[in-house]
Amino acid sequence: MKILLTNDDGIYADGLWALHRRLSLRHETVVVAPDRERSAVSHSITLHSPLRTAEIRFNGATGHAVNGTPADCIKLGILEILEAKPDLVISGINPGANVGIAIHYSGTVSAAREAALYGIPAIAVSINAFEVRHFDTAADFALSLAERVHRTGLPFGVVLNVNVPDLPPARIAGVRISRQGIAQISDYFEKRVDPRDRPYHWLGSDANAIQTFDSDMDIDWTALSQHHISVTPIQCDITDHPMLEILKDWDLESAFAE
Repeated sequence: MKILLTNDDGIYADGLWALHRRLSLRHETVVVAPDRERSAVSHSITLHSPLRTAEIRFNGATGHAVNGTPADCIKLGILEILEAKPDLVISGINPGANVGIAIHYSGTVSAAREAALYGIPAIAVSINAFEVRHFDTAADFALSLAERVHRTGLPFGVVLNVNVPDLPPARIAGVRISRQGIAQISDYFEKRVDPRDRPYHWLGSDANAIQTFDSDMDIDWTALSQHHISVTPIQCDITDHPMLEILKDWDLESAFAE
């Protein structure tokens, strides 16, 4: 199997190369990743400046660094760098969980979603810590899941969003097939003053406040907080299909005629 690896933390990130080490033992892996951290850029792409690539060597392996976003990396990887489409794309391993509404901001998840738009099965992998001790736990699960996805496939436009506790395998409670939570993150702005006495604002959030009030184990964050690996299928088609039928009863044609 040929696997394209990327991330949003930059090509020198530990999580990316933990994936590479594990997957390259059994599969051909190619790294195409941002040349610097691009966290929380969501699905943005570069339109108004040129994209440049540079081949880098890291721990004896080769990768392609791109001065763009995670979605840019997928586009370049598929259309320019690789000679043929990969069998699978894996984005990660991201330090910090990508659950709930954080999925919408995540460059990690958006890279996988970009691959799905090209018809390539894709997995986004995150670990629930910022100072990670157990990348190998997530890498081992990613390998197992990747091989399962390669055997069975995924529907067009569907991505598996995986979040793993930062624990050794023996302490993982299990795997939960979860849905995305939609509770609001506890955001805040800290107002400061720069050395020239000009005010500015710095966004922060209390990640620990996400869905701590919900005990439903079918929600991604709850499953993760209870030491389960959370696997959430998400899709590129964001149409609210039940709402389509409701809108038909609104008789918007007559409203426009007025």
